[in-house]
Amino acid sequence: MTTTIPSDAPSLAQFLKVRRREMDAAGLGYGGRRRTPGLRREEVAQRAHISTTWYTWLEQGRGGAPSPRVLDSLAEALLLTQAEREYLFLIGLGHPPRARHGDIGGVSARLQRVLDAMADCPATLVTACWDVLAWNVAARCVLTDYRALAPEERNVMIRMFLDPTTRASQNDWEDVTRFLVATFRTETARSGDMHRATAIVERLSRDSEDFRRLWGKSDIRTPGEGSKTLIHPKAGRLTLDFSTFAVDGRPDLKLMVFTPSGEADREKVRALCHADKP
Repeated sequence: MTTTIPSDAPSLAQFLKVRRREMDAAGLGYGGRRRTPGLRREEVAQRAHISTTWYTWLEQGRGGAPSPRVLDSLAEALLLTQAEREYLFLIGLGHPPRARHGDIGGVSARLQRVLDAMADCPATLVTACWDVLAWNVAARCVLTDYRALAPEERNVMIRMFLDPTTRASQNDWEDVTRFLVATFRTETARSGDMHRATAIVERLSRDSEDFRRLWGKSDIRTPGEGSKTLIHPKAGRLTLDFSTFAVDGRPDLKLMVFTPSGEADREKVRALCHADKP
């Protein structure tokens, strides 16, 4: 999705100036009486680890476009929120920043409640590298019992290529893995999460001949939507339509929702979830 900036939006110079003046100097440890509110230019420059001259030029609209590294430093120096940081990149470079990636594990309780509200639809929160960070009961019962896996093993690519049970449950394993590999290549390049991506590629290249074959094709795809059929060990044949959604405030995640394609499939999901109750 392309983001556009309104024609009357403030320039980078104006935005920096306003945010600098809104900073609480006393709260940040800058004492003394001041004639004007906020931080001084040299104080922002010091906090951002850039020269005062360069920062002054930015506030004056001079010196050309700053680098992503400089914008990140300014976002931290000015204590910008995630939304404000994204806006800073949009007016500074014309595009949003790359997603920030942390360690595998954990999402907010609010996001978990969103997953739990979809009782009849398996739903997961996954990264660009297909690491599964959160799931609901239906996903655990229909797709994989992620609770039984170590965090670094909760990866769709790893399960699909290295786990015989997961492979056997796919009605068309070849199509599924071709899709996974192609979206993995696209999403990791877009997000910049290369440390985790490299680790997964190295492991699968070492342990899976099928992965090496598909990785060599250099296919490119985006997650989007589609359908898949599982051969579930308890429920038998189960067809699901899947849709992918962006997660506001978490550009490093995507929400995958698997909707039963018919009432018979929905009843199978409900039965699996009911059988899971203690």
